[in-house]
Amino acid sequence: MGMAAPAARPPAGQQPAGQQPAGQQPAGQQPAGQHTVRRLNLALVLGAVATARRSTRAQIAQATGLTRATVSALADQLLAARLLDELDPDRGAPGRPGSPLRLHPRGPGGLGVEVNVDYVAACVVGLDGLVRAQHVEAFDVRAAAPGAALRQATRVADRARDEAGIPISGAGLALPGLVDLDGVLRRAPNLPQWSGFAAAETLAGLLGRSVVAGNEANLAALAEGSAEGLRDFVHVSGEIGVGGGVVRDGQLYGGLRGFAGELGHVVVDPDGPACSCGGRGCLEQLAGLEALLRAAGVAEVDELVERAADAHVADTLAAAGRALGIALAAAINLLDVNDIVLGGVYARLAPWLADPMQDELYRRVVSREVAPVRVHVSNLGPYAAVRGAAGLVVAATFLAPDAVSAGTGP
Repeated sequence: MGMAAPAARPPAGQQPAGQQPAGQQPAGQQPAGQHTVRRLNLALVLGAVATARRSTRAQIAQATGLTRATVSALADQLLAARLLDELDPDRGAPGRPGSPLRLHPRGPGGLGVEVNVDYVAACVVGLDGLVRAQHVEAFDVRAAAPGAALRQATRVADRARDEAGIPISGAGLALPGLVDLDGVLRRAPNLPQWSGFAAAETLAGLLGRSVVAGNEANLAALAEGSAEGLRDFVHVSGEIGVGGGVVRDGQLYGGLRGFAGELGHVVVDPDGPACSCGGRGCLEQLAGLEALLRAAGVAEVDELVERAADAHVADTLAAAGRALGIALAAAINLLDVNDIVLGGVYARLAPWLADPMQDELYRRVVSREVAPVRVHVSNLGPYAAVRGAAGLVVAATFLAPDAVSAGTGP
């Protein structure tokens, strides 16, 4: 399932150029510079076309409140950057036919790269939000130096880029740990050798293009929100560890330093097993994939599913579901959202996790009578994070179309 292209819109309370009320600016605020106004208006035009799928200049002017002359000038710039494509006039329409504009089908897309504990992945997402190419390759990242793992990821990314056959405006990198705003992986409990590693800068050097990095669960949450049409929810994904992401009003909540969403290290049992983070009884140690396999006495997920009806395995899955419910109830009580998305391996295990998880949610969420919690199962599977990384680049294009040039490399 592809990610929907985000519709660009001005920040709350801000209007398009030409509609600013006359008079003095509020104290402490300065008038927007010409460059800022033009960027905002380009974003409005591009977002209007994305929302309508195809739109004439007159329709864009009506949708945005901009003048026809302004829309024409902005559309020309977007056409030159190959962000928009112009179709032949619709001769069947009444009146003077206009030439519809649409997102350029071969316009610059986003490259997503993911480095996780036991695999690397890459995908390319177009302006329309659809995945053009996607590759996943098993790789023991724990046994490799960070630079070697990123070189392997670069080879996978090159294959995805070549297969997609569209220009790339930038790259996003998904990582399993605390990633700061500079793209440094500050702490990765399951990849201790990566702590303090400048992952975004290193990958940018290998790819020869700009890279923005983020936590894999946060980026997966962005992809899931687009796929499910949700704007306020908590996403939880299970792989080797447990990741969480919080989305409010369609925007990822990253916290002051980008570290928010570490649901896997919410304490469920203070007297539980020791965790690699330094605590005890974290959700990851009770419901993470390695913990599940170990407790069930099986080697892989396929065997876990095959033996799910066995009493011991069923009890193990039920205990994991209860642990998830306890941690998620705390998140729901704190954040006041109604939706949960189960991703990663939890999507596959949902038939056995959902009921015990729902029981704990009903028992512990204080708003349960007035706002029941809805649980959604991801359709993106293990590809959510890498798609979110690519989608992050596409979203940046919609917010700052003037930063994209027609010469964007392949």
